[in-house]
Amino acid sequence: MRSLDLTAAQHNALQHVVWTPGISAAEIARRTGFAPQSMGAAVNALVDRGLLARREHPSSRRTLQLTITDSGARLAERARGAVERLDEEALAVLAPAERAVVRSLLLRMLAELNPDALPTRDLRGTS
Repeated sequence: MRSLDLTAAQHNALQHVVWTPGISAAEIARRTGFAPQSMGAAVNALVDRGLLARREHPSSRRTLQLTITDSGARLAERARGAVERLDEEALAVLAPAERAVVRSLLLRMLAELNPDALPTRDLRGTS
């Protein structure tokens, strides 16, 4: 992420806003395991760079929803591509069936360690 000028927390924030428009920084922190203060700082930096925008939640004035800007969406896509290339490189030594097993096991471990990390069936990669 260094080449894209993103920290791990910023990358996580961008991706979660893409997956769940209107999500709050607090919810992203819960899902990712980052401290709320760290995620808040990451989100502030992304807002300052014009990559995310905040808006008031329609039913809770204390909650701010995050949305991605056009430039944020482009950067999130580039970051996702970089992660996919890294995954492919790391898993290249494995046969396709082995890759599927590794992915399945890692997702199972993540679901056990941090149930909030994978909130939807789509993100879990299960049917």
